[in-house]
Amino acid sequence: MEIVHLLRAVALDLGRHSARFAQSNGMHPTDVRALIALMDAARAGEQTTAGHLGSVLGLNSAGSTALLDRLERAGHVRRVRDARDRRKVTVEVDEQAVTLGWAHFGPLIERALGLLRGYDERELAAVRNFLSGMRKAAD
Repeated sequence: MEIVHLLRAVALDLGRHSARFAQSNGMHPTDVRALIALMDAARAGEQTTAGHLGSVLGLNSAGSTALLDRLERAGHVRRVRDARDRRKVTVEVDEQAVTLGWAHFGPLIERALGLLRGYDERELAAVRNFLSGMRKAAD
């Protein structure tokens, strides 16, 4: 149970860190979750539509539109029409949002990478398996 309690504490700490970022940048916490989801999708080579983003975040169509309108007005995302199918619109994160995120989350990411450098491949595999299993369990 100690590890479960530590995981819960880390989740709360990361949530507070994310909330501070949102507040200091005039964003809603869901805006931050959306940017993370969009960057994760881009890193995986996936395009994201408004509908898909809404389903990932648990938002209805109106909520997704309001979210994207806010993020677009702030200059954090842009809507891009598909070159092959002009009816399809994907959402991309603007480089300004990435830069803003790195300014806030970069030091935390660097600390995490520093901790991970202390593990050998077997230990990293165990951490990866545990976190992947927890993601599946939470999903």
